[in-house]
Amino acid sequence: MAARWAWGSAAAGGVAGRSKFLGQVSHYLIRYATWIPPLIWFNEYVAQVTSIRGPSMYPFLNSQYNESLRQDLCLVWKMYAQEGLRRGMVVTFRNPYNPNKTTVKRIIGLPGDVVKTKPPYPYEHAVVPDGHLWVEGDGDKSLDSNYYGPISARLITGRVTHILAPWERAGRVRWWEHPLRTGVHRAA
Repeated sequence: MAARWAWGSAAAGGVAGRSKFLGQVSHYLIRYATWIPPLIWFNEYVAQVTSIRGPSMYPFLNSQYNESLRQDLCLVWKMYAQEGLRRGMVVTFRNPYNPNKTTVKRIIGLPGDVVKTKPPYPYEHAVVPDGHLWVEGDGDKSLDSNYYGPISARLITGRVTHILAPWERAGRVRWWEHPLRTGVHRAA
């Protein structure tokens, strides 16, 4: 009978220990899980840290594209992304050919601008219609408005505001200091 009692008290201690463990786990889950929805909301609608891949914005972004596999890590400000857009800004947008993909380019032309295009665009000049933008990459290897034409301003999802890494280039993106491309002027 003593052995039976000892086993019963050990089992009771195990249940109490398990109950305490489950209480602690549920406490931490509730404590930290409450942060998940605000973080998702912040990431979707306010700001996002994203890595820039590929050569399309070289040398402005991914300046070591030809030298290493390192990618620039940037802060993309998403709040009011479609307001106050200006020539030279670096923006993110939904790719017109693949809406699940986000693309990074520089705004070259605003509504009403006449843009001297580059191949493979079928015409020498393009007039940017109302509600649209002409975007191009800084590098030679870029799928941009010269491929798919002016994009709707409604596709803009954010503005690249800061480079976070690599550390030697970290800081604010000074898009206004970047020389504007020639061949863009306002329609008469």
